[in-house]
Amino acid sequence: MLKTNFEKEELEGHRTLYIGVHVPLGRRSHRRHRHHGHRHSKRSRERDSGTEDGRESPSYTDTPSQRVQFLLGMEDDEEHIPHALFTELDEICLKEGEDAEWKETARWLKFEEDVEDGGERWSKPYVATLSLHSLFELRSCILNGTVMLDMRANSLEEIADMVLDQHEMSGSVGEEVRKKIRNALLKQHHHQNQKKLANRIPIVRSFADIGRKQSEPHSMDKNGTAPHTRANAFFYICHASVLFFFLMVCLSLCLCILVIITTHSLPRITTYFLCLQIDLHFMKKIPPGAEASNILVGELEFLEKPVVAFIRLSPAVLLNGLAEVPITTRFLFILLGPLGKGPQYHEIGRSIATLMTDEVFHDVAYKAKDRSDLVAGIDEFLDQVTVLPPGEWDPTIRIEPPKSVPSQEKRKVPPLANGGADLGEPEEHGGHGGPELQRTGRFFGGLFLDIKRKAPHYLSDYTDAVSLQCLASFLFLYCACMSPVITFGGLLGEATEGRISAIESLFGASMTGIAYSLFAGQPLTILGSTGPVLVFEKILFKFCKEYGLSYLSLRVCIGLWTAFFCLLLVATDASSLVCYITRFTEEAFASLICIIFIYEALEKLIHLGETYPFNMHNDLNQLTQYSCVCTMPKDPSNATLNYWQEKNITASEIDWFDLDVKGCVENRGEFVGRACGHHGPYIPDVLFWSVILFFSTVAMSSFLKEFKTSRYFPTKVRAVISDFAVFITIMTMVLIDYALGVPSPKLQVPNEFKPTRDDRGWFISPIGPNPWWTIIVSFIPALLCTILIFMDQQITAVIINRKEHKLKKGCGYHLDLFVVGVMLGVCSLMGLPWFVAATVLSISHVNSLKLESECSAPGEQPKFLGIREQRFTGLMIFVLMGSSVFMTSVLKNIPMPVLYGVFLYMGASSLRGIQMFILLFVGVLLFFIFLILVYVLVIVLYAFVIFISFLYFSFSFIM
Repeated sequence: MLKTNFEKEELEGHRTLYIGVHVPLGRRSHRRHRHHGHRHSKRSRERDSGTEDGRESPSYTDTPSQRVQFLLGMEDDEEHIPHALFTELDEICLKEGEDAEWKETARWLKFEEDVEDGGERWSKPYVATLSLHSLFELRSCILNGTVMLDMRANSLEEIADMVLDQHEMSGSVGEEVRKKIRNALLKQHHHQNQKKLANRIPIVRSFADIGRKQSEPHSMDKNGTAPHTRANAFFYICHASVLFFFLMVCLSLCLCILVIITTHSLPRITTYFLCLQIDLHFMKKIPPGAEASNILVGELEFLEKPVVAFIRLSPAVLLNGLAEVPITTRFLFILLGPLGKGPQYHEIGRSIATLMTDEVFHDVAYKAKDRSDLVAGIDEFLDQVTVLPPGEWDPTIRIEPPKSVPSQEKRKVPPLANGGADLGEPEEHGGHGGPELQRTGRFFGGLFLDIKRKAPHYLSDYTDAVSLQCLASFLFLYCACMSPVITFGGLLGEATEGRISAIESLFGASMTGIAYSLFAGQPLTILGSTGPVLVFEKILFKFCKEYGLSYLSLRVCIGLWTAFFCLLLVATDASSLVCYITRFTEEAFASLICIIFIYEALEKLIHLGETYPFNMHNDLNQLTQYSCVCTMPKDPSNATLNYWQEKNITASEIDWFDLDVKGCVENRGEFVGRACGHHGPYIPDVLFWSVILFFSTVAMSSFLKEFKTSRYFPTKVRAVISDFAVFITIMTMVLIDYALGVPSPKLQVPNEFKPTRDDRGWFISPIGPNPWWTIIVSFIPALLCTILIFMDQQITAVIINRKEHKLKKGCGYHLDLFVVGVMLGVCSLMGLPWFVAATVLSISHVNSLKLESECSAPGEQPKFLGIREQRFTGLMIFVLMGSSVFMTSVLKNIPMPVLYGVFLYMGASSLRGIQMFILLFVGVLLFFIFLILVYVLVIVLYAFVIFISFLYFSFSFIM
């Protein structure tokens, strides 16, 4: 029996700390053969220990841990398969007479939530801390109380009768006390979420009363006329409000019935109108198929000793109004005792509720055959707890739920002979040894296997894209891809004197991206322009200019050779060499590209200071004297004279003072005045406004991306805001920039679909004016280009295809390289830039398509489920990019600093998951801290030496 000589302060003075998490268990199957004997006439019975199920009972010398491991290692049957549990703690609230009721005080889905003082709201989830004494008292309850396993009952009345029958048979309760206990158990249950519904009832009632009064026939004014039109309008509004409310009630009822039908088909569904009181927001956090565990504790004045019962129902039953959510009940724990020990009963209820959320005891409760199994589960739990001294820790402090919890596999699986634990198949970390990277020994064998692997998923690659997340992803990445493509085209145009420029870059990116999205093995990879390719193009153009060769023709030869080498690599399954790329190589490459993105974003922002200079030596009193005019150069340089001669410009005939800034620059004029710099007039506000746009874009994108974890708005709204974070940021900055009217630099998009230079077309001859031998010799630079393309493509593919991304549709290294090689040859013949996998854009694409569990317990981090694998986002990005020529009027309003901010955000967010960068960052931080400490130590020693010297000279002077 319970020992009730402990007060509340003593119970709260010493608690234990334990953290538990449910993890799927790879169990060892021990096949058992059950012998079905004659069923007892009663529908429930307490199972005694023995061998009636055909298993060998563990010996009495086994430890609790060994007994639990033996129990969990047994094969599951249909009635004892563990489900997720929702646990609710109800305490009986004593009132005068018959007004007593059960009141919900705490709940557990994974972590504990309490009804705060005042009963208005739930507390934040926290890790349950228990009194060690209450755990021992709980063990005594299970050991000496009533344990009824696999009870078959359909209502709370039947359960109460069966439990009380057991107590009456044992002589612990009399007939009169039995009736009182039964009445107490069947009292109404008041749940915390019912207050929200109660707050709405007066509003509806007032609306109904107003509508009824307005509809009465004697409702007229004192002159006998009908009320004013406003009253009629108000009357219709009230009726419309009432109609809308009842419509919502009907929809909620339908949803509740649907939830019940999907969990269990029950004949008494029509009687369950208490569904109207469901907290739908909390219902979403409960996993599908979950069952309830109800803890009923309290003190009753007519009891002389406690009444304890642990019940497991088989099958689980929906008990109307017992739990706050309409799910079936599997377990009940009843503890009713005499007055004066309420805090003790509450702590025992918290103990059993916390045990039911423990990963190991949860399974023990489902599989226990008798009370000794339950006691062994408690003892095993006690073996694992940590006791904190009462004088060194404040038990009122609530521990926040951890972001990750240790695995409990060692508690479930018996150790091996060598002392280790059999944890099932070891989880692979790193490495790329999948079947797609194994050599086939056949010509194009890897390519055929990739096609065979991806073909069954081709249709689902489009149907799986039906999601707002995909829409947000492609809008974000379209804006992110447009700027580098056009910028790359502009830089390439400067390097090649306009032979390949922005329009060619836009067309090539669109065509290559569409083909890759349609046919590639891993469509999550985004193609783009890379820095090494730009360097290669610059070197090649400089070489052709020095030796008088046609750049475009030689480039075609190199491109065709490169395409041939790529196809040769595909034919020989050379992509299988990717399995030798280590995690260090991946992260070093990814870190380099991310840092380049961040550097280029900052460098472009700083470069705006040269394009839009500002006056650093303003004299506010002389602002009226500031001016800047264009004049003819007093001493023109030879380059200026040659330019005038080429353009047939006569300097004396130009009206220099009437020229605008662009005309002055084109005619090589000079700017004169106090408002002019070296390269033109000072431009106020633009640079500073660009800096504001840049950092505001980074900050707002980061804030909105993390909005999913905030406490504002419903869950769906937060998810949509998080998915559309970058797109919302870009639109917001564009509107603000447009409203203020500051002439910030804008995105420049070609408005005509034609080659940049008139002396070239859309097809380039491989020979052209070059000698015939250039076709053969060009295979040498093509080898270097092939290495560049292969490494860029395959390292990015390895990063995207990591095991931690949980991709389910497989990958296709050979197919990816095949598509890239073919399109590289096509782009070479058309005089378009080459495109290969862009690391940062691809990582951003994957991050924008991450799937997380919608159903997560309060306080629990959402579980990463994988990536939404589809082709739609990549396809739409490049289709929209190809259509950008026809959207110039819209795209020209996007400020370039906003896109630079998106670059910085992409680079920084891509670095977040790179372990090497984190370690490098920590190392650099520790190094700087070490330098600071050394600096401080030197200063302290220097000050000490000065102080000693001062004392020495002072003493010498005195002497």
